[in-house]
Amino acid sequence: MEMPAEIWLVRHGETEWSRSGQHTSRTDLPLTSEGERQAENLKRMLIGQSFALVLSSPLKRAVETCRLVGLTPELTDDLREWDYGDYEGLTTAEIQKRVPGWTIFSGAVPKGETVEQVAVRANRVITKALASAGDVALFGHGHLLRILAARWIGLEPSAGQLLALSTASLSVLGYERETRVIRLWNQTS
Repeated sequence: MEMPAEIWLVRHGETEWSRSGQHTSRTDLPLTSEGERQAENLKRMLIGQSFALVLSSPLKRAVETCRLVGLTPELTDDLREWDYGDYEGLTTAEIQKRVPGWTIFSGAVPKGETVEQVAVRANRVITKALASAGDVALFGHGHLLRILAARWIGLEPSAGQLLALSTASLSVLGYERETRVIRLWNQTS
């Protein structure tokens, strides 16, 4: 099996809820005007790069970011954001008033996904990327992409908590010889 040279991770641009710190999974918010501007900056960062495969979450904030950088994605539910269940739309501070010390990576998510369930989806995306005959671009969301990167380098899914990821950021997963590595992380323009 041929390996992709690199896997480029692109987190979508700003939305109203990403700006306010609200957990946004299934709520299908558009980009703000700032998010659109951020995507235009990402386009400059991708000039000259070609991809054998472009995958995106089907949520409009990811699809819009992908299209604004000039790419046409294949949509996959596996790149959707972590399902926050009952915590959808709440900030971490609001959740911690109910559950002191709660974090998305270590706490329960009522009626949502566990970190392990999100990792199963991330692993499927990695498998699909590995089957591609060239570089791959993945357009998605903060927590899902952090878990995907942790899985890429062989860490437990919860290690994604150590990988901060800004809106409209670019990260690159690749290899050093045969070892999977993070080549670039959380680059913004």
